[in-house]
Amino acid sequence: MSSGPPPDASAEDLAGDLSAATISKKQLKKDARKAEKAEKAAQRQQQQQPQADADDPFAANYGDVPVEEIQSKTISGRVWTEIADLDDAAAGRSVIIRGAAQAIRPVSKKMAFVVLRQSMCTVQCVLVASVDAGVSTQMVRFATSLSKESIVDIEGVVSLPKEPLKATTQQVEIQVRKIYCINRATPTLPINLEDASRSEAEFEKAEQAGEKLVRVGQDTRLNYRAIDLRTPSNQAIFRIQCQVENKFREFLLSKNFVGIHSPKLIAGSSEGGAAVFKLQYNGQPACLAQSPQLYKQMAICGGFERVFEVGPVFRAENSNTHRHLCEFVGLDAEMEIKEHYFEVCDIIDGLFVAIFKHLNENCKKELETINKQYPFEPLKYLEKTLKLTYEEGIQMLKEAGTEIEPMGDLNTEAEKKLGRLVKEKYGTEFFILYRYPLAVRPFYTMPCYDNPAYSNSFDVFIRGEEIISGAQRIHTPELLTKRATECGIDASTIASYIESFSILLHLILISIYGHHCSYGAPPHGGFGVGLERVVMLFCALNNIRKTSLFPRDPQRLVP
Repeated sequence: MSSGPPPDASAEDLAGDLSAATISKKQLKKDARKAEKAEKAAQRQQQQQPQADADDPFAANYGDVPVEEIQSKTISGRVWTEIADLDDAAAGRSVIIRGAAQAIRPVSKKMAFVVLRQSMCTVQCVLVASVDAGVSTQMVRFATSLSKESIVDIEGVVSLPKEPLKATTQQVEIQVRKIYCINRATPTLPINLEDASRSEAEFEKAEQAGEKLVRVGQDTRLNYRAIDLRTPSNQAIFRIQCQVENKFREFLLSKNFVGIHSPKLIAGSSEGGAAVFKLQYNGQPACLAQSPQLYKQMAICGGFERVFEVGPVFRAENSNTHRHLCEFVGLDAEMEIKEHYFEVCDIIDGLFVAIFKHLNENCKKELETINKQYPFEPLKYLEKTLKLTYEEGIQMLKEAGTEIEPMGDLNTEAEKKLGRLVKEKYGTEFFILYRYPLAVRPFYTMPCYDNPAYSNSFDVFIRGEEIISGAQRIHTPELLTKRATECGIDASTIASYIESFSILLHLILISIYGHHCSYGAPPHGGFGVGLERVVMLFCALNNIRKTSLFPRDPQRLVP
């Protein structure tokens, strides 16, 4: 399918979309020089850092912790408190917390604020020089000398502020009694988290006011991904992703599916076509698996009845678009069919409605956090998922003035338009389109009983973009061999797969094992979906690189 950047893409993403985060040699050298300067600056700063003053009676309450003290030297028995657990009920309690110094604000020689961040939560810590509190002016100076993102331990007493706090997630303060730096961050970071966390609306507001804010581009974000991941929206995105994966497993397990793990090094193409990564495997030509398809089906032949897999998928497509990756996390399932491939569609219906409900009900905080930086409308879906035939979808497009190549696949523009038409007519952004032309489906797809030009296949769409491709599979060896040849696949490379479906003796087994084997396979079908694409579309994000922890596209192999 052809594809391109979405019409609502921000300048940040359009700038890096087609280039797909290309890293030039010149840029690498520039980054290396920058890192070297930062390292030297850090060393100078370290030498100049105010350490605990021997004459300070409270010197033991602050300072940089020596490395040997954090090399698993002892187990102190201290109880640590999560920043997320700091609320009104904790007022008056003494706590120990650890986090990254997100902000440091000196007020005077005797007072300073340090905002500590742990995951998605932040809390304001207050230092006030006082003999009763055990806080000296030297301790305040030490706190203000810390660089942003340094890892810090703080011990103090929880208190309630007089006014609501706008800059932190937790509506309490910590009156600091002790502060120790575990690891200092370099003073000059390549990414400022405040810049990387801004929404498009903030940039527009600043521009109208005549201010110029720093925009962190996609290339820079991905080059320094370990820092970029600290932003609230990224923390939320990957927690959402975790929930989608967990719900996928949980739902299918409840439907008697068995989790499996298939090999990713294989002898032949999984899907057909040229989009495969080739390599040498102990002197033999091999490929990285384009999907676990063949092995899912062989597991069905092995008597498992229903299986699923969560694992990496590799596609050597030179697609520099907003929605394609060369490596992604595949959520795959396969199951026996008793009568009709709609049994597979019903599993998909129940699965995704369960996922959507779970996210909306249990991930409100994460969704709100993403919405602050990347505003989006909640996904519209029906309790019973809408199913339309391919021909019905084509007819809707024709009536709206869009012509589609006869018996051809839908391109990106057509998918998006169909998504808009379905939303207007049926009030849903999640639907199934089934009975696709056989010519646009993989070789193992079962033809329709009443018209072999069509297939027992389907695609599933969210917000006008395909997320799932599935079908009933061919389970007879003769038809499998015929279809593989028609699709340009060397049947000898998938011989063991074809053999799994045969009740006949195959010559290759005679030559290898020298004995007769009998095989059989029940009717079956399944589907595959990219985890990153599900999260991208549920949250209406405009680039799949936002939902891939360390993306691999045609141009990017690091970090």
